[in-house]
Amino acid sequence: MGDHDKNRFFEQFPEGFSRRDFVKALVAGSAVSLAALDRLNAEVYQSITSLNQKYIQDESPDGAYWEALKKEFLFEDGLIMMNNGTVGPMPKPVFNTLMKIFRVQVTNPYDVYNYLPAKKEEVRKKMAVFIGASPEEVVLTSNTTEGLNFVAAGLDLKEGDEVLVSNFEHPGASNPWSLRAKRSGIKVKEVNVGLPHKSTQEIVDAFAAAITPRTKIISTGHTVFITGLIMPVREISKMAHEKGILVLADSAHGLGMLDLNMHDLGVDFFASSPYKWLGAPCGIGLFYVRKEAQSRLWPTIVSSGWDTYPDARKYETHGQGADALVYALDDALEFQTRIGKGRIEKRIKTLAAYLKQELRKIPGVKVNTPDDPYLCGGLTAFSLEGVDCARIVDYVRNKYNLVVRTIGNKDAGTYAIRVSTPIYISTKEIDMLLEGVRTLSLHKS
Repeated sequence: MGDHDKNRFFEQFPEGFSRRDFVKALVAGSAVSLAALDRLNAEVYQSITSLNQKYIQDESPDGAYWEALKKEFLFEDGLIMMNNGTVGPMPKPVFNTLMKIFRVQVTNPYDVYNYLPAKKEEVRKKMAVFIGASPEEVVLTSNTTEGLNFVAAGLDLKEGDEVLVSNFEHPGASNPWSLRAKRSGIKVKEVNVGLPHKSTQEIVDAFAAAITPRTKIISTGHTVFITGLIMPVREISKMAHEKGILVLADSAHGLGMLDLNMHDLGVDFFASSPYKWLGAPCGIGLFYVRKEAQSRLWPTIVSSGWDTYPDARKYETHGQGADALVYALDDALEFQTRIGKGRIEKRIKTLAAYLKQELRKIPGVKVNTPDDPYLCGGLTAFSLEGVDCARIVDYVRNKYNLVVRTIGNKDAGTYAIRVSTPIYISTKEIDMLLEGVRTLSLHKS
């Protein structure tokens, strides 16, 4: 790392003290004091506040505002990460806090059970505000899959009851229902929502047409991992509730990508992974249970005191967890709150729109993701006729150190390259990807 690349995060360290040196030293517990880490975090947040004041009207996908925010991440030199739809990076404050709290167990294990757990209720309230819910509806889990399994295992369903799923479900969402079908004899019905995705009403109508008197719940992806569709769960929930049917949304990518409001969406259950778009560490997840639906869902994992809670906390009595993850989640929420959820969603969608616009200009490109801003977010899936998707992934990684991934299935017509457009990239990085696709479109052999 050269002198021109150094920023205030490293100013307290000796000349030549690289990011890699910092990480090694911090893990070893010798780099900085706890007070110094708190000070570094405070400086980051003050920087964001100053940026907001300076660029109060600037929501463009490029420019000084976003370039400054990009510096609050610790990427390897030259790495362009456009697959945070699998695992995203942590901003500096999140990493600082994670290391700080993990050090507590190293230095004073007594405090792990003495004072660390008290933070969870504070973070639960903060998460509730962030997603437009009440604290009594928020559960901190390990990941999206755990929350989805809680619903599949915890509902009172009997033989012959029906669950509707879409034809674009992640295995973590479909397999819990398959297991429940084997155990209880329920029926899982697949609803084809079509590709390309056309309109909100057509999608809602597809689910409505599949409903029978035995249908108990609609379980659908919200942020569809294969095509990038944002499923219109608000409209699906309205239709379903009029018929007395519950709705579960798999929104693994939604938290940190979209400006969410649970009470506005109207879903009964919602599961997400903060370590994709929100910037939290792996190992912590969100599970939302609407207050009115809690009486219909049994806990799946219980420990002492589970039956003393009148709200969603009864789904969280699973024993000792990693409290450092909760503290780090707090900083992930703080980081995005300081920037602004609406501003983040607008940037992500603007970048995705630019990518789709330019991809459609390349002969042979097929884009699976809708253009309608209501039906799309930060995931874009596309393919290039005559070129295997894996070849494109390898080409842009080798030429530009740019990370994207393949997704989908050839037989289903969904095999594609999936691109994430998070807040720390710009049109410059998107142009690199486009250049690679154009090159391969001209050299297909």
